[in-house]
Amino acid sequence: MTESENLILIVDDDPEITAALARGLALHGYGTVCAHRVDEARARFGEGGFSAAIVDVMIGPESGIELVRDLRAEGDRTPILMLSALSEVEDRAGGLDAGADDYIAKPFAFDELVTRLKVQERRAKRAAPALRLEPATRTVHGAAGHVTLTEREFALFATLWTHRGEVMSRADLFDRLWAREGTSSENVVDVYIGYLRRKLAPTREYGFELRTLRNRGFVLESLADDEN
Repeated sequence: MTESENLILIVDDDPEITAALARGLALHGYGTVCAHRVDEARARFGEGGFSAAIVDVMIGPESGIELVRDLRAEGDRTPILMLSALSEVEDRAGGLDAGADDYIAKPFAFDELVTRLKVQERRAKRAAPALRLEPATRTVHGAAGHVTLTEREFALFATLWTHRGEVMSRADLFDRLWAREGTSSENVVDVYIGYLRRKLAPTREYGFELRTLRNRGFVLESLADDEN
């Protein structure tokens, strides 16, 4: 397992709960990112790279169910497990109807939580389509459709795709694609990574995840490769 695999987003307004979940998940080999507000959660979901998310039904005064509903409407397909002290049938139905993949009521057995996360991760991988690159037209094809990229966008994506599963540092990508042109700043790499994320969203429907590893660089992972 690489450091970029099995990264879980935890969304809950209670820092003690997020910390406890993070500690427990770490024991099972998961990395975690925590968000305590809806706006923070939206930004994190926008960054992508999560194998699944745990979202509380109530995030302070705001609704986790509405957050999930909005994410699904925007095309985000991250597997989501909703967590709540509310266990009535209508509460579970509300979360699932909003687009959550599973629902678990508090209190819960931690082993059950982990098992349910793994089930959702396996389902997401089985559903991941193959991705195809067409260099002649600079087009990327996937189940979400196809996107034609600019010359530089395609060069960056093709480089990441060729080295999929490997961490590519910002400096390495800059040296390969920009240095000979006299471009002065490595920040151009981040700009074009942003272009790719916007043009190829939702990335899971194209069959890959593009992850940012803090202080290390970027890694593109084929979901179809993971399934094989």
